[in-house]
Amino acid sequence: MNKEVEKEMEDELRPEYDFAQMASGVRGKYVERYHRTKTNLVLLDPDIAQAFPNDEAVNEALRLLIQVAQRQQSNTTL
Repeated sequence: MNKEVEKEMEDELRPEYDFAQMASGVRGKYVERYHRTKTNLVLLDPDIAQAFPNDEAVNEALRLLIQVAQRQQSNTTL
């Protein structure tokens, strides 16, 4: 019975997960650094990432969007 359970577990893993190559990896290696610097990581879809060459361009666009939203909000509350 134990061998059947082991066989089932092996079959559920995808072939691209080669744990032999991941043996030297450390889970959460950089998590403390990200928490200390309050880094906020965001994954962009490929079409969005193509429009923004770097983080500065993303920040500039988001700041502009915030300004537009604030102006729109102030216009509707009058």
